[in-house]
Amino acid sequence: MTQATSRASERRDARAAAAAPDASGVFTHRQIVTILAGLLLGMFLAALDQTVVSTAIRTIADDLNGYDLQAWATTAFLITSTIATPLYGKLSDLYGRRPFYLFAIGVFVLGSMLCGLADSMYQLAAYRAIQGIGAGGLMSLALAIIGDIVPPRERSKYQGFFMAVFGTSSVLGPVIGGFLAGQDSLLGITGWRWIFYVNVPLGILAFVVVMRVLHLPHTRREHRIDWPGALALVVALVPLLIVAEQGRTWGWGSGRALICYAIGVVGLIAFVLAERAYQDDALLPLRLFKNRSFAIGSIGSIVLGAGMFGGILLLPQYLQIVHGSSPTVAGLQMIPLVAGIMTGAMGSGIAIGRTGRYKIFPLVGIVFIVAALVSMSFILGADTSVWSLVPFMVLLGIGLGFNFQPVILAVQNAVSPREMGVATSSVTFFRQMGGTIGVAAFLSILFTTLPTKIGNAFADAGLSGVAGSVDLDKALSDTSQISAAPAAVVHAFKSGFSDSIDLVFLVAAAVVAIGFFVMLFLPEVPLSDKSGIQALQEDGQGPGTAVTPDIEADQPVQSVGASAPTSTAPPAGTPEDPRR
Repeated sequence: MTQATSRASERRDARAAAAAPDASGVFTHRQIVTILAGLLLGMFLAALDQTVVSTAIRTIADDLNGYDLQAWATTAFLITSTIATPLYGKLSDLYGRRPFYLFAIGVFVLGSMLCGLADSMYQLAAYRAIQGIGAGGLMSLALAIIGDIVPPRERSKYQGFFMAVFGTSSVLGPVIGGFLAGQDSLLGITGWRWIFYVNVPLGILAFVVVMRVLHLPHTRREHRIDWPGALALVVALVPLLIVAEQGRTWGWGSGRALICYAIGVVGLIAFVLAERAYQDDALLPLRLFKNRSFAIGSIGSIVLGAGMFGGILLLPQYLQIVHGSSPTVAGLQMIPLVAGIMTGAMGSGIAIGRTGRYKIFPLVGIVFIVAALVSMSFILGADTSVWSLVPFMVLLGIGLGFNFQPVILAVQNAVSPREMGVATSSVTFFRQMGGTIGVAAFLSILFTTLPTKIGNAFADAGLSGVAGSVDLDKALSDTSQISAAPAAVVHAFKSGFSDSIDLVFLVAAAVVAIGFFVMLFLPEVPLSDKSGIQALQEDGQGPGTAVTPDIEADQPVQSVGASAPTSTAPPAGTPEDPRR
């Protein structure tokens, strides 16, 4: 028994040695690709789960007799995943990425198994909250890990694979969700339950791969745990996320909404005070906002997240309600958008690797997004062919691909490698918050303007007397309700809905355009040729050395560049000098 244990231990040590970097902190291409496979599996789980569940939630709610509670299954996941994101970033900086990434996968798999066993919507909401705790780490930690092992100059090429996974899941999700939800039973188990059970083998595979191949050097340092900041963040975000999801139903000025606003403001104030008190040990050190790349990246992520995700959400709505596409078919019709995202992400990654310039891509991407949204707002109508939307979906996708990774790359390159996790997770967090705000705002605009737009369409068609007999809530929740009406009524309804979508796309374009002026101030800090681990080792400080408290805007990259002979230091006094 002792010999068997010894041999097993030797094999583990051999695997760890094979997966670890060399003495200078350099990983081989093969090691990076192997690690990347595990990270992509984990990210695929989180990305796929959101689109799969959104397609099948109505079927699930009907089966669990909780149609009026279905929104809470989504809200619970959103709350926990959003709150967990910055926590993973900070804790992984302190204790290492590997244990927290494995924890995230394990919790996600556990939550998925429990969701498949749920017998009521209350149980499903609780189990989805557990899932969200895991999902919060799968995206941000994957990006931080790539930052640890790949130099910024090469990083965007690998990060492009993440966008490919994200785009693929957005197409496969509705298709898989629609198929499984449509099955009464598979292997003796209700069809929709397989939506969650399918995560289990994929998650176990991801767990095993990451456990075997991910071995990053890390040194723990003395620190205080920012429990007050974490608690204040929960108090600030939970009510605001709840009102973002439920505000349209409650009314944005209702008593419950006002209470949520008040609690959220109190929590935000408490969070800022806690972060000031904890300084470098804070969950989100406020001095990071002195770093211009971090500050602009964070603000830009909020604005672009609101415009991009709000705009993307409504395109499937248009396809389903106006064109009568099922969620599965609508997912397939979005393939041009996904192809554009993958093209933009991979193309920008290759170009950044060759030129070392990244600022141009968010700016050009925003122009593409605005052009696509404005164009679609003019051509969308009740009779618009799906094929005529294809060029604009591709353009929108390329714009999105140009924006997702370069902003994260800019922030990672400009901060100290000791804070790679908190910086990456913060940008992801701000993008999620922007997306949540955008979705809530655009859906509110849509449903506020729908009665007027549909009423005008009925009047233009000479059907004013019929407009009052159409139940909008029923028609939008079940498109078969309106499809059974006379052709003139159906056409007027679709025309009114298209007019409302047109307005929302214009508003989304205006919001994204603001992001252009924000991104103009993003510094172009020369990309280092050293990964986070290399930079720390060459500084002779080790991954866990305490952070110097008086580092000023964008200066961390100077210490990294100084220790990296192959890095290009920004010339002093130039417009791009981050110390200015």
